[in-house]
Amino acid sequence: MSKSAQIAAHPPSEVEEALRRLGRHIRTARLRRNMPQQELAERMGVSRFLISHLEKGNPKTAVAVYAGALWAMGLLGTLADVADPDGDAEGRALEQVRSPQRARRRRRTLSDAF
Repeated sequence: MSKSAQIAAHPPSEVEEALRRLGRHIRTARLRRNMPQQELAERMGVSRFLISHLEKGNPKTAVAVYAGALWAMGLLGTLADVADPDGDAEGRALEQVRSPQRARRRRRTLSDAF
């Protein structure tokens, strides 16, 4: 079994909860728009059953379905902030630790002037 299939079959509890929360948020957005599951499914070109799986946070539902639902409701812009490197404090700290403490000396470049 591949790694991706393993995480879909047995995701860590934090992943399960995050997917359920995302599904609930998408469901809330759909209901606030007074949009039935069938209408959202038609806008996305998928089945109503896939929308149901998405709203339940099923880990086997493709990320494209989540993105499609956000797109269909005009919320796709919020997806760009999910893994924004500027919001990754741990990654920035690790990068700073690895960065050189002093600048390297630049090599002298040759001039093409004759």
